[in-house]
Amino acid sequence: MEQNNREIAIQLSGVKKMYKLGQIGGGTLQADLQSWWARKRGKEDPNTKIGTDQRLIGKTFMALNGIDLTIYKGEAVGIIGSNGAGKSTMLKLLSRVTAPTEGDIDINGRIASMLEVGTGFHPEMTGRENVYLNGAILGMTKEEIDAKMEQIIEFSEVRDFIDTPVKRYSSGMFVKLAFSVAAHLDSEIMIMDEVLAVGDMAFQKKCLDKMREAAKKQGRTVLYVSHNMDTIRRLCDRCIVLDKGKVAFEGDVDSSIEKYLENEELCNTIIDFSFFERPKWISKYKIKVSSVELLDKDCNVYKDECILKLKVSWSNLEYVSNMGALIEVCSIDDVAQASYDIYDFYSGNKGEVQQAIFKIDISVFYNAKYKIRLTFFEKNDVDDFASIEWVSNIFFEKKSVHVPGHLNWNVRNWGYIKPPVPGIELL
Repeated sequence: MEQNNREIAIQLSGVKKMYKLGQIGGGTLQADLQSWWARKRGKEDPNTKIGTDQRLIGKTFMALNGIDLTIYKGEAVGIIGSNGAGKSTMLKLLSRVTAPTEGDIDINGRIASMLEVGTGFHPEMTGRENVYLNGAILGMTKEEIDAKMEQIIEFSEVRDFIDTPVKRYSSGMFVKLAFSVAAHLDSEIMIMDEVLAVGDMAFQKKCLDKMREAAKKQGRTVLYVSHNMDTIRRLCDRCIVLDKGKVAFEGDVDSSIEKYLENEELCNTIIDFSFFERPKWISKYKIKVSSVELLDKDCNVYKDECILKLKVSWSNLEYVSNMGALIEVCSIDDVAQASYDIYDFYSGNKGEVQQAIFKIDISVFYNAKYKIRLTFFEKNDVDDFASIEWVSNIFFEKKSVHVPGHLNWNVRNWGYIKPPVPGIELL
């Protein structure tokens, strides 16, 4: 198929994906019976979490609601939108993980997709065996995979572990090998869903360069979903903004990002994370953050104050020991600015509910809007760190008359600025 002398790689026409929200699912038979009996009597469901729209119970939910989209061969297209906008659902339809409820999807070429860490990998097989497995799924012969094997191993940076079962890989190693397989095997279309958040910054840059090369020099089509606007800007030629299952905007990258950021909540002093979509790269959640509050602010704007106070509330899903936190501050479009590490500030038992106030000196920042990400980690007996919770989309704005002078380049940690050590107060 061609249109305006450009070959079409993917075309969606009137695509809808409907899910029927189940009327059971309380976790136990007793909870399901309680919910059923409450509905029969017209009462409030005792097992529904506060904040849930009860009008949706037993109804249908349109994850995608009439998507018309054309993507051409050789394009690098970004897909952005808030949590629940339908980004991952679209990629699952394109990857044939699930089928559309209505509409047509035409795909011209083989697809290599990474919808989450370790997609398509068998945990008992070695890294090398999984390369052959993924290649076979794409329809490649053993000889074709053999010809690519050395390039895949070299790019993945896991040569020493290529003959180790991947169940022993860290999430970062998973991503490195999985991306390398997707990038080097002969597929015409690459689909990536927020997977590069796991890798270190050097590997992220290498992956972005590789995807750019795949689109520009090899003529492959790249679809990339991310909440990181900086990587979207660096990789993509065009961008699609999804909102509530529909295409809200389609155009050049800068215009799309501007449109997306217009809809972000910049004035919430209390952010509820009860239903926040966590990333796929955290292997085990041991705590769950319920809310984050910016104290003493009406609209998250800091004029003369230089200390930002974050009140974080969480509950322990399991026993937690030696817990620390990483606080990352980025610009509104996700360009790294500074990071703060706090180690070993908390240990607690399963079921415990805890609050803490993080005090961040923002005097080193210029006047602008910023976004905060929080990662909680746990140190084990051999001094390794495992991420156990992650939340984002905490916004604030600095409009101070006090502007920083010369800023020291942060050569050791993440971001441009080397900030003062933050304070913390357990409540």
